[in-house]
Amino acid sequence: MKRLFDIVVSMIVLLVFLPVGLVISVWVALESRGGVFYRQERVGKDGVPFKMFKFRSMKKNADREGTLTVGMRDPRITRSGYVIRKYKLDEFPQFINVLLGDMSIVGPRPEVQEYVNLYSLEQRKILAVRPGITDYASLEFFRENELLGNSIDPKKTYIEEIMPAKIALNMQCIEHPGLAQDIKIMWRTFMKMLPSAKR
Repeated sequence: MKRLFDIVVSMIVLLVFLPVGLVISVWVALESRGGVFYRQERVGKDGVPFKMFKFRSMKKNADREGTLTVGMRDPRITRSGYVIRKYKLDEFPQFINVLLGDMSIVGPRPEVQEYVNLYSLEQRKILAVRPGITDYASLEFFRENELLGNSIDPKKTYIEEIMPAKIALNMQCIEHPGLAQDIKIMWRTFMKMLPSAKR
């Protein structure tokens, strides 16, 4: 049921978003070299890696300087990237990943291997389900980049504070799965994305 729901909703979202996606694609392509999409390897269900789609919001080869984005003042972010990151529009291509079966709409956000390697055996339980575009952790840390931007040591802050908190929220979520919960998280995510939403 969840898989069918994911496929139907993803197709609808991609069709509705298509005009906006085309505008973003042209903007990204004209502003800097490197292609419209950014595909980063993430760890999926059962620890199997996959390529996650995003609209490219940073300069070409920016990930060579690290996988964490340190706030919206990160010099690697392009002008178009600043806008699409602010409203989370860079994440929409991940609905393609949902159609491909790599991801679900709601589920633990997929990590890069570097951080999955730090998971305890208990924390690795979140790899038993498909990763998602959004979850309770995404809502709680909607401004994660800003938190990291204000940190003296962003990587340490992420590993010691943010990552464990996100995993704890995900553990609670996967212990009580259900379509009603997915719809609730999707609605709250949509409301968070609105420009007028209170943060």
